[in-house]
Amino acid sequence: MAQRRHHYERSFEAYLRARRTPYVSVNEARRALLPPKAKLEAVRSRDGKPVSLKSFDFVIYGSPSNLLVEIKGRKVGRGSGGGSGGATRSQLQSWVTLDDVAALDRWQSLFGDGFRSVFVFVYWCDEQPPDALFQEVFEHEGRWYAVRAVLLDDYREAMVTRSARWRTVHVPSAEFERISAPLTSASPGGPSRVTSAPALQREIGRALGRRAGSAGVGSAGGAAPGVGSP
Repeated sequence: MAQRRHHYERSFEAYLRARRTPYVSVNEARRALLPPKAKLEAVRSRDGKPVSLKSFDFVIYGSPSNLLVEIKGRKVGRGSGGGSGGATRSQLQSWVTLDDVAALDRWQSLFGDGFRSVFVFVYWCDEQPPDALFQEVFEHEGRWYAVRAVLLDDYREAMVTRSARWRTVHVPSAEFERISAPLTSASPGGPSRVTSAPALQREIGRALGRRAGSAGVGSAGGAAPGVGSP
């Protein structure tokens, strides 16, 4: 497992591995492919000049689309919402930076059909959160975490400015509740095996259907590469 700086990424990778979800750690792949301290760059279409491009964290393989995942770790404090777990969904932070949005959008364009960018919010809870608050909860190294995920395209449509000075945005609570989803759920194969982001994949399928219907054409999503579970 990759030795990451933040416990949010470490815990999330452990979660994927425990459920045999096929994925690639971008940080590890980057170290294997690029020289030390090398920057990821993309070419701007308008002038052909290379620009530095912020990396994301994981590629999760699934159908109908593979997911380009950016992890956002957020802390949920004890007692902030009253009751076990200390929070309500209306108090969950969903902010990111405009640079995060721009980078994920660029990666989605570069990877092309069959890939969708996703923000995965990993919430670190002081206590085990109640089932009514989260549908996806796990424990790692003595800490409790909960997960909500949202497609970049949906996030971008719903985001509002949080701080113009710090170039941050967020999604209002009610809208975040509507557009976010659990990342994984148990598959028919048994409780020990989890499919890759089925709830979110359904949302992706609906999004592709809506956009294809409005354009009067069929779905543009390509077939995902076949990858075995690690």
